[in-house]
This record gives sequence, C-alpha cells and structure tokens, in this order.
Amino acid sequence: MRVAVLFGGTSEERDVSIASAAQIIPALRGLGYEVFAVDTATGRLPAADEQRLLAGGVAPEPPSRGAMESVRGHAIPFAPAAFDIRSADVVFLALHGGAGEDGRLQAMLDLAGMAYTGSNHIASAAAMDKDIAKRLFRSAAIPTADWLMAPVEALEVESALGWPVVVKPSKQGSTVGLSVVRDARDLAAAIAAARTFDDEVMVERFIPGREFTVGILDGVALPAGEIIAPGEIFDYQSKYQAGGAREVFPADLPAAESRLLRELALRAHQVLKLGAYSRIDFRRDERGAFWCLEANSLPGMTATSLLPQAAKAAGIGFPQLLERICNGAINRRCAPR
Repeated sequence: MRVAVLFGGTSEERDVSIASAAQIIPALRGLGYEVFAVDTATGRLPAADEQRLLAGGVAPEPPSRGAMESVRGHAIPFAPAAFDIRSADVVFLALHGGAGEDGRLQAMLDLAGMAYTGSNHIASAAAMDKDIAKRLFRSAAIPTADWLMAPVEALEVESALGWPVVVKPSKQGSTVGLSVVRDARDLAAAIAAARTFDDEVMVERFIPGREFTVGILDGVALPAGEIIAPGEIFDYQSKYQAGGAREVFPADLPAAESRLLRELALRAHQVLKLGAYSRIDFRRDERGAFWCLEANSLPGMTATSLLPQAAKAAGIGFPQLLERICNGAINRRCAPR
C-alpha cells in the first residue's frame, strides 16, 4: 500500500501535526507500507528534509506569530497533482487545525477522487466550528455548556452565563487563544486575544470538575479516559510537554457513568456525521453531570496521544490502529454511492 502522510501546514497547531507525523510515518513503514511525507506548506519532502523536520518536538507554547507568518509567506498552494501524491492509495491526514482539519483540504481530495483518513469536508467543518457543533449537540440532547458569541458585553455575559467563563476562538484547537475569565474587566482583552486567531469568538460558561475523553473507532466508543491536568484546564503546555498531565485509561468511573459517557460521545460523533474515528471531550461537574466540550475530527496521533491510548485500552496497538484507519478510508472511497 502506498500512503501519503500529510502534515505540518500553516495552522498554529503545526508543531503538534509534525509530532503526530513523526510517529505515524515510521509505524506505517513498519507495517511494510510505502510511505512518503508531505508538508502541506512546502510539498513532498526529500528524505533528508523529512528526517530534519520530524526530529523536532513540540515547544511549550504554540509557534509565534512571526514564525507562522514566515511559514505562511513561503507556503505554496495545495493541489494533489502539484504535491505529487496522486499515486497514493490513501492519504493519511496527520494535520491539526486550519485548512487541514476544517474541511477545505478534504473537499479538494474529494474532487481529486482520493481516499483519505478522517471525516468528509462537511463533517470536518461542522466539528471545527464550535458554535455549529454545540448547536448540533443540543439538537441531539447532548448536554453542552451555555454560550454566547462575540461581540458581547460583560453585563450580558454575567446575566446569561455568570463568571467564570471560557473565551476561545470558535475554530481553533489545542486551546490556542483560550483563556478563563473571572472578572468583567478582563473580558474585552480576552476576546481581543482570541480574535487574533479567528474572526469568531465564543464565550462559554466554565464547567469546573473532572475532564474526560472518549475515542470513537469504526462506530464503537472506546474506553473513556480521564485527563488530570496540573491546572484548571488541559492547556497547550500540559497537552504536549512531558509530565504535563496524567492520563488514565480506562477512566476510574462507575460502570453506569462510563456507559453513559460513551453513549454521549457516540451520539456526538453521529450527529456531526464524523467518519471512521474521532475524539469527543467532556467535563463532569461536581453533581456528576457530563458536559460535552468539543469534537475532534483529526485527533492527535502520536503513540501516546489520547485516541491511541484509548485504542490500547481496548486491545488495539498503535500500528493496528493506523492500519484500520487506512483500510477504512479505502473502503469508504470504494463503497457504492
């Protein structure tokens, strides 16, 4: 099987994407696949450039604005033919955020008739837009915290949501641009900071409590995991730095609560019409109620990322997980329409 692994790109999650590719590429080669690496910012990589790029780790903070402007300034337009990937049997999307996860690249691959991993362009766009996703969660009776979309005044936030609130870009991941606001005086600055990453900004009621995640694979909810972060949120640093957070799979929950959590995750996956795999994140408040935070259509895919950990808890090793994802993408393209 010939696999083109697409990664890198021009989003603020570029470093996270590179970290995913650094695990995916050798694992697929270990399965005997012919793999070529493609940075969607620069094109198909020669072996030396691939080795250099994949050797880096994830810094404690997202790439700086200057670094991202440089990457975007030198990026070339993506096209399957120009990027020399038309010979691939399947395209493995190791991208996170931006055009790699919001449906634009998926639409281009659909037009090119290529098999690719993850969800189609409509589902990807719906999951990436937190406002749309939460509206769909509500339509399927999936509890999600109340929210408002900026512009919004502090008095309205206080009346509708109360303090504290979470302010975040509507179409970003990895908590990029996210802040917890506890006082009306800090609201405008938080909205302005979030708006540097996205024109649309969400202000959401903060749910204190425990954080959980559920991976979905081939229509089945995998064992739930608990994320125990050092702070009140699972932020960029605690996600990607060694010792940043403790992740427990399977989560320590009563059987009935675990079953409910997995049912809610599967329902969220289905209402967004996501593909063969995803990851759905939750908070559990002090009364024991679960609240859906968001859905990830292209979750992190290093060997220690949350979805692979959930698969491991279900008896599925990392190479086998990747193989199932690749085969599922090919089967989806070949299925009658």
